[in-house]
Amino acid sequence: MRATLIVVIGLFAAGAAWAQDAAKNYPSRPVRWIIPFTPGASNDIIGRLVAGKLSEQLGQQFIIDNRPGAGGIVGAETVARANPDGYTLLLTNPGPSVNNILLRKSPPYKMADFAPIVWMGYTPFYVMASLSFPPKTAREIVDYGKANPGKISWASSGLGSGPHIALSVFTLSTGIKVTHVPYKGTVQPLIDMVGGQIQLLSTTTVSAEAQIKAGRIKVLAVQAKKRTPVMPQIPTLEEQGVKNAEAIVWFGMSAPAKTPRPIMDRLNREVNKALALPDVKQRLDQLGLEIEGGTTEKFEAFMKSQAARLTELIKAGAVQVE
Repeated sequence: MRATLIVVIGLFAAGAAWAQDAAKNYPSRPVRWIIPFTPGASNDIIGRLVAGKLSEQLGQQFIIDNRPGAGGIVGAETVARANPDGYTLLLTNPGPSVNNILLRKSPPYKMADFAPIVWMGYTPFYVMASLSFPPKTAREIVDYGKANPGKISWASSGLGSGPHIALSVFTLSTGIKVTHVPYKGTVQPLIDMVGGQIQLLSTTTVSAEAQIKAGRIKVLAVQAKKRTPVMPQIPTLEEQGVKNAEAIVWFGMSAPAKTPRPIMDRLNREVNKALALPDVKQRLDQLGLEIEGGTTEKFEAFMKSQAARLTELIKAGAVQVE
């Protein structure tokens, strides 16, 4: 027993030493950062901004790899099955990292398959509409929906995605019936909304920045407790009589489970450093993103709180397990 214990202690010490050495030399080759959505969406814009700074800081390329599909599951599963060496990362957001795990009867991975590294920030969803859609306010959406049950086409970036949850809390709060139209990302539904094929979409100012500036869509409400600095003229849902329908989308970085902690700590420090850069802060402010940063434990606790909230929504019937 004594000999066995000595061997175990020796192996543990060797493993810890390897992890420390790996962190010192990390990264020694390009790092692949998988974004489980299409190019041009909020995840992609934020990921590319931070990836550029990480490449400069660490002297190796952080390559963005867009892997859309199944509400983010395709990209997330790739990371869950990857070698836990810090060279395959996930841009984490609600859809693939929490929602799809709880909303599917047989998800291909679980939350324990990922190691949260850092919470980068969040932004509220805004209810946006086609210019051809008659209602001009959230209250008018409710009236129109009650007069035309099931005739409102409300898009999302996929089953279980953040926009899907945002529309679900709206319909739970108001009692209206809509036709949910899931896509593989946010870019195409925005194009279709501009063309009038889709009437409504809950998305971020990050994803819809170009369409908003060009006046090609209407922004009817912000799904937050208070108005935002980026669009202070847009009233909240509660101001318009729709209560308990707040919804945010958050962004972070995760790695496969069992990634050495020293590598995770290195990434955490470098992402926090990037988020503190003046030009990064300025751009994220322009996009309406609230920067968070902080420890891995902070991000892990936040993700657990989001899972608990979604569990409550499932019990209330706001969203269904597929």
